[in-house]
Amino acid sequence: MKLNYKRTVLIGMAFLTISAFWQMYDNVIPLILKNTFGLGETVTGAIMAADNVLALFLLPIFGALSDKVRTPIGRRMPFIIAGTALAFVFLMILPFADNTMNLSLFVVGLFIVLISMGTYRSPAVALMPDLTPKPLRSKANAIINLMGAVGGVFTLIMIKILVGKGDRPDYYPLFLAVGILMILGVTLLFFTIKENKLRKEIEIDEVEETTEEPSVVTGPLPKDVKKSLVFILISVAFWFIAYNAVTTAFSRYATEVWGLEGGGYADCLMIATVAAIISYIPIGMISSKIGRKKTILIGIVLLGSCFLVAGLYPTYHVTMVIFFGIIGFAWAAIGVNSYPMVVEMSKSGDVGKYTGYYYTFSMAAQVITPILSGALLEHVSYKTLFPYSVTFCVLAFITMSQVKHGDSKPMPKKDLLENLDVDD
Repeated sequence: MKLNYKRTVLIGMAFLTISAFWQMYDNVIPLILKNTFGLGETVTGAIMAADNVLALFLLPIFGALSDKVRTPIGRRMPFIIAGTALAFVFLMILPFADNTMNLSLFVVGLFIVLISMGTYRSPAVALMPDLTPKPLRSKANAIINLMGAVGGVFTLIMIKILVGKGDRPDYYPLFLAVGILMILGVTLLFFTIKENKLRKEIEIDEVEETTEEPSVVTGPLPKDVKKSLVFILISVAFWFIAYNAVTTAFSRYATEVWGLEGGGYADCLMIATVAAIISYIPIGMISSKIGRKKTILIGIVLLGSCFLVAGLYPTYHVTMVIFFGIIGFAWAAIGVNSYPMVVEMSKSGDVGKYTGYYYTFSMAAQVITPILSGALLEHVSYKTLFPYSVTFCVLAFITMSQVKHGDSKPMPKKDLLENLDVDD
C-alpha cells in the first residue's frame, strides 16, 4: 500500500486556498482596521479574534453536518464549493469598503467571509482522511501541510508585488489575486477528485490490506478509545497554548528582553517556518516507521527543551537560530501526526465531526493563550513567556503519554521480494 502523491496534492488544493486566505487575513486586515478606519489596538484585536471565536462553533457543526450529507458529488465537496464561492463574493466587497472608508460595510462583509470560510474548513480538511488509507494518513497530512505552506507563500509574494507604498494602498489587486487562486484551486479539485468513487476504492483497499486496529463502525466509542480521544484533544490544546504564546509574543519579548531593534526578531520565526516546511515530508516518512505517538512525543520534548534553553538566554545570540530551527522541526512532528491520530479514532462516517473536535480544541487554545500569557507578560514579567510555554509542553507530554489509540503501524510485507522495496 503506497501513497498516491498526485492525488494527495490535488486534495491539498482546498487547504492551499484556505491558507492563502488566512495569510492575507492576518497580514492585511489589521492594517486596514488601523490605517483606514483608525481603530485602536483593543478593538482591532477583538475583531481579529472573531475568526477563532466563530471557529469554535462553526468547525464542529459543519464538520459533523458534512458527515451526514450524501450528494452525487460527495459529502465534503458541496461545502467546499459553496463556501469558496460565497467567500469570494464577499471578499471582493472588502477592498471596496476600504477604498470608500465604509466601516459598516467592511465589518459586515468580513463577518460573512469568516462564516463562509468556517463552513468549509472542516469538510475540506476531512477530505484527506476520507480518501487516504489509514496507515498513510501521516504521510498524506505532511503533503497537505506543505500545500498549505505554498498557499501562504503565494499570498506573501502577492503582497510584495501588488501592494503599493503608503498607509492606505489599494488592496483590490491583492484581494482579487487571492480570490482567483481560491476559485481556481477548488475548480481543479472538483474536476480531478471524484469523491464518491475514490471513497469506495479506499474502503475496499482498507478491508483487503490494513492491519490497523479495527474501526468502530456502529455504537458509541469503547471507553478506552474515548479516554484516548479525550487525552489527545487535551494534548492538542496544551501544545497550541505553548507554541502560540511564543509566536504571538515573540516580537515583544525579543524587543523587551533581548533588546533587538526593528525586524531583527523575524529571523528566528522565519527559520522556524522554513524548518517546518522542509521537515513535513521527512517527518511523514519517519512516523510511518516508528509510529505517530512516538514522533509526537519526540516533538514535544524537542519543543519544550528549546523553549527552556531560549528562556535562559539573557541576550540574543546568533546560535538562537539553531534552536528555532529545531522548534520548527518539532512543531512539524507534532502537527503532521496529531490530526491523523484524532480521525483514526473516529467511527466510520464521522471523520468530519472528529475534524471539528480537533479544531475546536486547537482554536480554543489560540483564544485562551494570548489572554493568559499576555496577562503574565503585562503584570509579572516578559521573562515568564518561555517558562509558561515549557509548562504547557510538560503537560502535553503527560497527557499525550496516556493516549493508547490512533497510532499507525508499519504494514507487513506480503512476501520476501517486497522487503527489498523502499516505501515512498
